Amino acid sequence: MSSVNSISTDKLARLIGRPDCPVLIDVRTDEDFACDPRMVPGAVRRPWAAVADWAPDYRGRPAIVICHRGLKLSQGVAAWLRQTGAPADYLDEGSSGWAQAGLPMVPEAKLPPRNREGRTVWVTRSRPKIDRIACPWLIRRFVDRQAVFLFVSPSAVAGVAERFAATPFDIEGETVFWSHRGENCTFDTMVEEFGLATEPLLRLAAIVRGADTGRPELAPEAPGLLAASLGLSRMYADDLEQLEAGMTLYDAFYRWCRDAVDETHNWPGTKPQSRRLLEGSR
Repeated sequence: MSSVNSISTDKLARLIGRPDCPVLIDVRTDEDFACDPRMVPGAVRRPWAAVADWAPDYRGRPAIVICHRGLKLSQGVAAWLRQTGAPADYLDEGSSGWAQAGLPMVPEAKLPPRNREGRTVWVTRSRPKIDRIACPWLIRRFVDRQAVFLFVSPSAVAGVAERFAATPFDIEGETVFWSHRGENCTFDTMVEEFGLATEPLLRLAAIVRGADTGRPELAPEAPGLLAASLGLSRMYADDLEQLEAGMTLYDAFYRWCRDAVDETHNWPGTKPQSRRLLEGSR
């Protein structure tokens, strides 16, 4: 029977990708991690034995702790976090149960190196429109919620990447891993390489691709995303402010892709009802 401080894989799967998702902390041993070096989307690895040192970092922040099977390590770390002021649960059945359920996992080998603060750093061209907002949204919601994004002039991207140990994305060039491939855009590349090819994200990828590559026929929603994206680019002169506004835009598109594709909306009244309302108001 699950504990009051546990969370099921199904419930966590509904939280991941949302802006209110708790912090996910992977505390598997090195041996367990080596057997399956993939992580629940958005999780960050922390050493369970040093929990007393890093637990204060999460004070006041809801967290979910993940170990191999949801037993002593995750339960012990979650209990330690709670006593330091972080409302913490553990993932029932752990990462092994998550994997057995066929849920997406991010390969560690595909993650760029993290800086001293444990954050991935990315760099791309300034004045983003579609792909360069969609990709940061995907990274922060499913890969690294603390990721840093640097927007610079196109000619400076390579130099900034080298000097600041940043990973370039959505840049032309044969040596750039995170970019367009054939008819697919960078968002497609990231969904595939990060192991995030779920039905909602594939549906969103088609919308992004249609808007970003001038192919509105790929998805009926693509022209709407293009219009909203161009509108945001006119509203914000600061790229980071535009990114923050764009995060909400993509949150909305993702939730539609996940939960509302079959929902329709129309004016609820009919002519007979309208006549009755008018007659009743006399």
